[in-house]
Amino acid sequence: MIETTLCYLEKDGAYLMLHRVKKKNDINEGKWIGVGGKLEGRESPEECAKREIFEETGLTAGRLRMRAVITFLSEKDDERMYLFTCDDFSGTLKECDEGDLAFINKEEVYALPSWEGDKIFLQKIADPAQPFFSLLLEYEKDRLLRAEIYEDGIFTKLV
Repeated sequence: MIETTLCYLEKDGAYLMLHRVKKKNDINEGKWIGVGGKLEGRESPEECAKREIFEETGLTAGRLRMRAVITFLSEKDDERMYLFTCDDFSGTLKECDEGDLAFINKEEVYALPSWEGDKIFLQKIADPAQPFFSLLLEYEKDRLLRAEIYEDGIFTKLV
């Protein structure tokens, strides 16, 4: 199972979104997601998130808030993703070689082309009072087959 991070940088009621249109053989091609990537060596999820934020955006992240652990199951590779939000960053936004970066109003992100399961966790993290949760998402190609959430000691099957 590969381990990755994903972070949504927040500013003025908007998330920094990455439209994945530049990288070849990209599983996320054409979709809008946050910024992040694979853990390298012995780095922690927090170190990975900060590194990926800098590499993809040119911004330096300060305080991160880990919001969830998302487990993706698919026919290709299973993945464990650490989901963060961050409203503490500085620097100048640069061009990303994986796609186009844009701050998108939080209410508008649901209309963007994205993974069906992303909309589940985006709704959860939109609430700043949302406690930490774990989400399992199982896909067959682009189709969400199963979604199960564990939060506040309660397990709920969503799909």
